[in-house]
Amino acid sequence: MRFIYGFIIVAILAGCGQQPKEETVTNEDTADRITLTDTQIRNAGVVTDTVKTMRLSTELKVNGLVDVPPQNIVSVSFPLGGYLTHTRLLPGMHVRKGEVIASMEDPALVQLQQDYLMARARLGFLEKEYERQKALNADKVSADKVFQQTESEYQSQRVLVKGYSEKLRLIRLDPEKLTDQTISRTVPVYAPINGFVAKVNVNIGKYVNPSDVLFELINPDDMHAALTVFEKDIAKVKTGQRVLVSFVDEPDTDYPCEVLLVTRNVDENRSALVHCHFEKQPERLLPGMFLNARILVADAGVTAVPEEALVRFGSSEYVLEQTAERTFTMLAVETGIRENGMVEIRHKERNLTGLRLVVKNPHPVLSAIKNKPDEE
Repeated sequence: MRFIYGFIIVAILAGCGQQPKEETVTNEDTADRITLTDTQIRNAGVVTDTVKTMRLSTELKVNGLVDVPPQNIVSVSFPLGGYLTHTRLLPGMHVRKGEVIASMEDPALVQLQQDYLMARARLGFLEKEYERQKALNADKVSADKVFQQTESEYQSQRVLVKGYSEKLRLIRLDPEKLTDQTISRTVPVYAPINGFVAKVNVNIGKYVNPSDVLFELINPDDMHAALTVFEKDIAKVKTGQRVLVSFVDEPDTDYPCEVLLVTRNVDENRSALVHCHFEKQPERLLPGMFLNARILVADAGVTAVPEEALVRFGSSEYVLEQTAERTFTMLAVETGIRENGMVEIRHKERNLTGLRLVVKNPHPVLSAIKNKPDEE
């Protein structure tokens, strides 16, 4: 490795071999300091800048799933039961609200339509009888008992017709349009929302009970990220905080979100859910997809430099401080928050704000320091 470092610095600084004597490295260099010539600095492309205080956000790394709110998941059933005679649905297919997605058939459906029409016909008769008895009773021609009995039968029949009509509406049949000519043994099932098919639980010819779920439909317009945050971190998360979400197969692409809701209970795994809304919902989003997320939980003022300014030697990280013109020394630092190519740096004893550091191409300088000829 020492040979490689030596080769790199020789290649970078090759043009300085014939420089005047006053541009050579001085004898004042120590183990972690070196003075370079202007030509060496120019050939290496070294750029320096002062350390500034910047506002960076701390990150809470979590994972979660793409979730759908309950109001966007619809289980389709048939309230009166029957045999499935037709459907073309497959999981993943798109459906439009009001589209026929299946057909049901059962003798009870025919009987319901028949009972409704017969009840409605009798209601017409009882309504006229009621009006006649009402007029006769007003003229004291008929007894009160006869009028009351007619009124009771009329009101009972109205209730019966109303009940039949609501049953018809349950299966999406319009009782006002039903006649003896439009009685059908087949009843269509309509899609209640726009969305796509998540599950198909039936097949042609199967009898389904009123409690059985035929299909499960999902409206994808309001999918969100449901993140799992452990108990020790949940107090750091607040509504409105920014979140950067990435997918397993696309780890380098971040999708911005905002914390919408933090649940107020902790489950058996000592974690809680944080619901986040996508600023712009990705087209590839599907319920149940696994995702990684970084919750930006704080906004702090710190001393920061570009990540390129950091160099690693051994097990420590360093920056290269410019202590005098053309003179550089290694300074061990600790790192903290990282955001948008900037990294927080700290030193236990020194205030780093205002120091002049190498912020671009620091490795040639590091190589020059570590590959100086041994002092005689």
